[in-house]
Amino acid sequence: MKNKTVLTLILIAALSVSAYPQQYDDEIDFEVKLEWNSVTITGYLGTKQEVRIPPRIQNLPVTRIEAAAFAGCAGLTNITIPDSVTSIGISAFAECISLTSITIPYGVTSIGIYAFAGCESLTSVTIPDGVTIIANYAFSGCWSLTSVTIPDSVTTIGDNAFYRCTSLTSVTIPNSVTSIGYMAFNCCTKLTSITIPNNVTSIGESAFAICHSLTSITIPDSVTRIEAAAFAFCASLTSVTFQGTIPSSGFADEVFDGLGDLRGKYLSGGIGTYMRASGGSVWTKR
Repeated sequence: MKNKTVLTLILIAALSVSAYPQQYDDEIDFEVKLEWNSVTITGYLGTKQEVRIPPRIQNLPVTRIEAAAFAGCAGLTNITIPDSVTSIGISAFAECISLTSITIPYGVTSIGIYAFAGCESLTSVTIPDGVTIIANYAFSGCWSLTSVTIPDSVTTIGDNAFYRCTSLTSVTIPNSVTSIGYMAFNCCTKLTSITIPNNVTSIGESAFAICHSLTSITIPDSVTRIEAAAFAFCASLTSVTFQGTIPSSGFADEVFDGLGDLRGKYLSGGIGTYMRASGGSVWTKR
């Protein structure tokens, strides 16, 4: 009976040891900071293209990826982040130029400044419910990003959040969002459509400037402020619908810079849809 018990324990241990590396990378591949009840990943020491962060290290849950932990890992193509992680720090994956896709775990509530900036091969991002802030520059310079899922939990899209995402073609912003930051979608040159929800109150300076493919925009009646150059040089923009009245003090002079004086036309003409001929500068109310 004793021999059978020992044999069983050895077998269980062997199975555990053999199964672990198939699911997660070894603990020695990571630089970590141990807290009394959790672990923070502070750096990556390995050279693998596909990395799977273990949910526990030294029997403590991995809850945070610190600033610049994987920054500049040029050969990294895929990263699996466990559900135990609740925080992704500043520049955590910045300049991971070969990273192609990312799924952010459900426990994360904010995506840090520059978190994925410069990930030029990143084509898709899944952002889970629970994230409330997409911070400044979070995905800026992700040239290959064609689709992004913004959940209903997000309230703020930070400055330059998707700056120069030149492959992004459409974005649906959920009703939970109340502000769109400075240059949030600036230079998204393939963006053809954008849905601004009814709870947005302010559109930041140059938020959609140089979105050359954007053809129409509807500004909901919740918007009370549009900063300078918000839609400047959107060369294909020929239709703008105002669903509400924006105070003149909240409507900057250069909102439609390079496209004619729509501001003056709207302030004198009021709520409605305004059209212009492609390449023209004269807006008429439909």
